[in-house]
Amino acid sequence: MSRRKPRVPVRLDDRGIGRLSDDEIRIILRGADDLITLGGRTLLAKLLKGSKEKMLLDRELDRSPVYGALRDLNLSEIQARIDWLILNGFLRIQYDGRLPLLVYTPTGWAIERETYTTEWLNRIDGALDHTGEPVAPTELNVLNREVILQLLDRIEASGDPKYRAFLKTWSRDTMKKVRHRITRVLAALGGTGSS
Repeated sequence: MSRRKPRVPVRLDDRGIGRLSDDEIRIILRGADDLITLGGRTLLAKLLKGSKEKMLLDRELDRSPVYGALRDLNLSEIQARIDWLILNGFLRIQYDGRLPLLVYTPTGWAIERETYTTEWLNRIDGALDHTGEPVAPTELNVLNREVILQLLDRIEASGDPKYRAFLKTWSRDTMKKVRHRITRVLAALGGTGSS
């Protein structure tokens, strides 16, 4: 009979931080997205610090848009900010066996969803304006459905016809529900869902 190993204890300490800036909250939540259910507070702090630790590089976390974003702070200051987000309901700890991992709360996810949607819209804009790297519409199919729908809402609200060709290409190789939403966005932009 095997003995269960005890959970790794978590002691949160925000070191008396009164409030984080909206930018700091977004940065930390964006960093957490790269390791939700894969890592905990320490790994997130190292990502935000810009650590060159092998485990971080092996997981390609150095490709995160917020890698090194808090490099001017020491690890304990970054950890205190992460703890502040947990204590104030943006992130929470969920155990996987004995290891404490980070997950979003509904409040944290709402902010990260907006941040991630903006990030993808900027990538698409850069690709369409030829100022950024190309975006294959099929890349979007792996995104969270809520992000996809919010992205389509933002494209529709823009009223900009520059998105038509991109949307038509995307609609050919996506899920049925997303294809229907793309068709409605194309109609709003003065295009059609057919090729």
